[in-house]
Amino acid sequence: MLRFILILLLPSLLAGCAGQEIQRKDGSKSAREFALSSLAKSDIDSVTEFSQKEAVKSLRLLTEKLYKRNPREFRKGGHESAEAATAKLFDSLVNWQESPLGRSNWEDNFKLAFQEDHSGDRVHTFMGALTAMILASYNHKTTFFVVDELSAQKLYNSARNIESAVWKLSTAKLSTGEKTLVTNSIEGDLQNLSFEREFGKLVAIQDLMALLIEDKSNRAISRVFQGVASFVFLPI
Repeated sequence: MLRFILILLLPSLLAGCAGQEIQRKDGSKSAREFALSSLAKSDIDSVTEFSQKEAVKSLRLLTEKLYKRNPREFRKGGHESAEAATAKLFDSLVNWQESPLGRSNWEDNFKLAFQEDHSGDRVHTFMGALTAMILASYNHKTTFFVVDELSAQKLYNSARNIESAVWKLSTAKLSTGEKTLVTNSIEGDLQNLSFEREFGKLVAIQDLMALLIEDKSNRAISRVFQGVASFVFLPI
């Protein structure tokens, strides 16, 4: 049913992107300048680029939120603010494939972020690993053309890996009983679940892309059961 709805909505979404430009709240606009490279893109390529940009926006927001909840972490890197530390991490996306983060072992870094003796910036380690894992599911590319092929299985696996990483982030504690990284908080009688909502959005983006690529490639996804509490990742 979900796939049927997506097929119905996709042409309308693409037509809307080509119409009158939209002024967004963050100051950006939907209109893009015409480029010859656009002629080599399919509708799915454009949707892939848009979805990846939305995923990166969520990653950036989550990084800044984590730094603000854990200010000692950005100070470890010599940064004066959460915004400065976040910008430093995402500067690498400009030349992603050549960047150290793009060549890093994201699975090892996920585990390093929660090691008791890790003296580095845990937010940078964790969010760097998450960003590298998600970009790996797009074959480390940030622009897409007709000749490019993505794996629905990698995209699906990345969504499950996010769930596993979020479970660890929410439950990991140091030997002192202190949380390794603070996320949600209780404000009065209400619990602030903003982290869960943003991580949920990230999972939804990856799952949606997996369905679209599965439909395009006609290759079924192997929906493997994964226990998030194991902190074991599916291959990308």
